[in-house]
Amino acid sequence: MSEADDSAFQRGAGAGPSPQHHPAPPSKPVVAFNRRELDVILRLYGRMVADGEWRDYAIDLLKDRAVFSVFRRSSEMPLYRIEKDPKMARRQGAYSVVATGGLILKRGHDLAQVLKVLEKKKHLRVVDA
Repeated sequence: MSEADDSAFQRGAGAGPSPQHHPAPPSKPVVAFNRRELDVILRLYGRMVADGEWRDYAIDLLKDRAVFSVFRRSSEMPLYRIEKDPKMARRQGAYSVVATGGLILKRGHDLAQVLKVLEKKKHLRVVDA
């Protein structure tokens, strides 16, 4: 390599145009549960774990919805899915509870009201006096 070739190489001649830095397009926000929603869900989850009904959970944050899945055993399909879908907010409500087979048990605008479908029913018994 000659001295002229060496100086041209150091200046970047022949290396082609320098790469241009384009900012990445803004990514679409991911749907998530806020603190208040998680508080309501985790209170129910804690009660059901204490009763021995539920054992595990998973949270999936997707582009179009957030899903809180409840399991009896972690190796199984989820018993219920608590979903937040903002696209449905103006129609039937953003929150829904979905059973294992995909059946929507309840849907609505208020998360606490929607979760009442999962509450254990209090059975009334007649007590002899």
